[in-house]
Amino acid sequence: MITEIAQIEVNPGQEQEFEEAVAKALPHFLAADGCDGVDLHRSVEHPSRYRLMVRWETVEHHTVTFRGSDGFAKWRSLAGPYFADAPQVEHVHSVLAP
Repeated sequence: MITEIAQIEVNPGQEQEFEEAVAKALPHFLAADGCDGVDLHRSVEHPSRYRLMVRWETVEHHTVTFRGSDGFAKWRSLAGPYFADAPQVEHVHSVLAP
């Protein structure tokens, strides 16, 4: 299992609209081949900063399958207008779990 972590800076004052857009985009993630769940976290110290965490079976399920899909285009059309900058994305895997 791979976790995609996307740090997203949102235009100040548009946080609520961004959260609503992510909620609308959620079915597109969950319908994607290889997606095992999505979480959205908002920073306490930097309220316009979010971390979108998506669990994928493999990196390729995100970078090839999802990014080439209509679901990705829909996600970007819904949430993209609220991005202050391009999201910073990395992929991680667990090396220690309880």
